[in-house]
Amino acid sequence: MAFYFGKQREDGAEQPYALGHLKLRLPFVHYGIEFPDWLQGAILCVVPMGISAVIMDVLGIPFELAIAFIIINNFLYLLHTSFGDPSIAGWVTAGIPLYVSFLSGFPEGKERIEALIALQILVAVIFLLMGLFKGAEKLVEKIPISLKAGILLGAGFAAIFGEFSEGGRVWTMPVTILLGAAFGFFMMFSKTAAPLRARYGLFRYIAQFGIAVPFALSYVIGIIIGEVQMPEISWSFVAIPFGEIVSSYSIFAVGVPSFDTFMKALPLAVAAYIIAFGDVLVVNSLLKNADEVRKDEKIVFSPTRNSIIVSIRNFIEGIFMPFLPLSGPQWTGGQVLVLNRYMNNKREQIDSYWGGATGIFWGMSIALMLGPVVTLFKPGVNIGMALTMLIQGYLCGYLGIDLLKNESNLQKGIAVIVGAILATKGAAWGLGIGLILWFVLEREWIKTTLVQQPVESKDFS
Repeated sequence: MAFYFGKQREDGAEQPYALGHLKLRLPFVHYGIEFPDWLQGAILCVVPMGISAVIMDVLGIPFELAIAFIIINNFLYLLHTSFGDPSIAGWVTAGIPLYVSFLSGFPEGKERIEALIALQILVAVIFLLMGLFKGAEKLVEKIPISLKAGILLGAGFAAIFGEFSEGGRVWTMPVTILLGAAFGFFMMFSKTAAPLRARYGLFRYIAQFGIAVPFALSYVIGIIIGEVQMPEISWSFVAIPFGEIVSSYSIFAVGVPSFDTFMKALPLAVAAYIIAFGDVLVVNSLLKNADEVRKDEKIVFSPTRNSIIVSIRNFIEGIFMPFLPLSGPQWTGGQVLVLNRYMNNKREQIDSYWGGATGIFWGMSIALMLGPVVTLFKPGVNIGMALTMLIQGYLCGYLGIDLLKNESNLQKGIAVIVGAILATKGAAWGLGIGLILWFVLEREWIKTTLVQQPVESKDFS
C-alpha cells in the first residue's frame, strides 16, 4: 500500500483533493507513489520518442530539438492528473497522417510552422468551446449508440490497418514487433494470465508492468536477430533549449498566422476534434469498467474538465512550441496499462488510481531527460509505437462491440459501416455518413398505431 501524509479515503468515496473545484492532487499529500508505474513510464519513454522522426521530417529540426519538444509535451500531461482529470492524456494520434499531409502543402520553414500553429490554436479553441458549453458532455450522453460504437470500431480498425498496411511499422521489424505484441497481449488479456497472476507472486509482479516487460524482451530479441540496431549510449542529460524554441518556433518568432492559413486549417481542426472525441468515448468506458471492479474508490470523469485541460495544453503549445501530433484527451495504451494494474489489485496493494495515473508520466518525463535512457531506447522507437497502436486497436474494437451487445441489428450494421468508412476515408466522412444513416434509418418518421378491432362474439352452440 502506497504511503502518503494526507487524509485517507473513505471506502467507496473519491480520493481526497484540495482547492475545491480545481481538485488539486499532489504526490505524498493526496496519494502515494506507485513505483511500478514510474518504472513502466520510464521504460515506455520509447513511445513518445516514436514521433521524433515525423517531427524531424516535417519541421526540418534535429533529433535533439524534437526530443525537447516531446519532453515539454510530456510534462504538460501532468495538468490532467494534477487537476482532477483521471485521463492518461496523449496525442490526437489517429490524425497524424492527415496533419503530415496538410503541412506538406506548405513550404518547409516559416510557412509550415505557421500552418501548424494555426491548426493547433484552432483545435484549442474547439476544445475550449466544447468544454465551456459542456458540448463534450452532451455529446457523450446524446450521440446515438450506433455512432458511438462506429467511432470506436473505426478507431480500432485504423490503428490495426496502420500497423499492418504496406509500409507499416510491423514490416520494418516483423519478428520483433509480433513477438512483442504476443507477449503483451498474453500478459494483459489472456485467460491463462489471470489464474497465473492469482497463483504466482513472481508472475503477478511482472504482469503489473504492463507492456514494459514484453517491450524489453522483444527489443533484446530484435537486437540478437539483427532486426534492431545496437544502441550507441550517450552519458549526458538531454538539454531543453527553451530560448531557441521560443526564438525560432513560437508565435512570437514566426508571427501570427494569416486569416487564409487559419481558414485552410479549419476543416482539419474539426476533423481532429472528431477523431479525438473517439478517445473521450474510450476513456469514459474504461473508467466506468474500473469503477465496477474497484468499489473502494470512485473515479469521476468529466468530459468538460478533460476538454478544458486539453484546450489549455493546445494553447500553450500552439503559442510557444507547435507540436505536430497535437494534444488529445487520452493515450489509450497508457490508460489500459494503469487501469489493468489498478483493477487487478486490491486497495492493500494499490491504494488509489491517482498514484499510478500520475506516476506513469513522472517516470516517462524524467527518463526522457536522461541521455543514457534516450539513446538506449532510440533504436526501439518503432516497437513502442506499434505495441501502443495495436493495444489501442484491440481496446477500441471490444469496447465498440460491447456497446452494441443489447442493440438492434440495424444499429450494429450502421456501426460497422461508420467504422469501416472512418478507418478508410477519415473521420469527417465516417461521422457524416453515420449521421445520414441515423437520420434516415433509425429516426422513426411515421408513427403508426395499430388499433385492434373488437372481435364480434359468436354463439356456436
